[in-house]
Amino acid sequence: METKEILKKVRKIEIKTKRLSNHIFSGEYHSSFKGRGMTFSEVRQYQYGDDIRAIDWNVTARYNDTHIKVFEEERELTMLLMVDVSGSEFFGTTQQFKRDTITEIAATLAFSATQNNDKVGLLLFSDDIELYIPPKKGKSHVLRIIRELVEFKPKSTKTDIGNALKYLSNVMKKKAIVFVLSDFMDTEYDHTLKIVGNKHDVTGIRVFDKHDEELPNLGMLPVKDAETGNVILVNTMSKSTRNTYKANYLASVDYYEKSFSRSGAGTISTRTDESYVKKLLGYFKRKGAR
Repeated sequence: METKEILKKVRKIEIKTKRLSNHIFSGEYHSSFKGRGMTFSEVRQYQYGDDIRAIDWNVTARYNDTHIKVFEEERELTMLLMVDVSGSEFFGTTQQFKRDTITEIAATLAFSATQNNDKVGLLLFSDDIELYIPPKKGKSHVLRIIRELVEFKPKSTKTDIGNALKYLSNVMKKKAIVFVLSDFMDTEYDHTLKIVGNKHDVTGIRVFDKHDEELPNLGMLPVKDAETGNVILVNTMSKSTRNTYKANYLASVDYYEKSFSRSGAGTISTRTDESYVKKLLGYFKRKGAR
């Protein structure tokens, strides 16, 4: 992809996702993810209706007039976007690849964080750590993240979510809001996820294609595994083949949902031909209401 084409695509994503984050998500994001606690702001005179537990007795005695301590939420947060860039993300049978949908969701989340003056970082992973951009603030930083999501070419096509979560534990020492964006065609990450979930506020966003769920009946088809590169001839007319395919898919979804639930993390699942906007908004509203 040429530089001009990359910039055009980045700009298109920026316009679409920034509008969503400005008008839809920024408020929901703010109410969904709390700050790190309350910090002292000032002392002021007591007003009718103030909580008497906040009275500053030392200042009250000094001025012979009731004063209270005012606290405010320490709002600044850190968001880390963990994005799967393995070969299976370059699959799509409708309008776009899974990776395109993941890029839009990640950009929307990044702009929502920026609207709240929070830091945003990016971790691209396959079965190795492909790229890590430490969290920073600002629009130019978010645009750099979007550009990497658009143009980055991974060295590996395989997936290891557990390895990426271990890396996260090593680089993020303070509590962060973590979004893991993947199709979650992987297992053996539940133990590491539980460790990460104890420290960070984690949400898994599973993006999938309709033909990840079901194999269409199209006769004998040469099928390439996007992660291994192996090509095999599959008889899609066989009901038993289609049932096995679906069973494997459902097993990976079950593993994903149970692993995230046991670790105390949230989950969102959206198909590439569905509105991820409704899914995100519904999730933020439920989370903010807790």
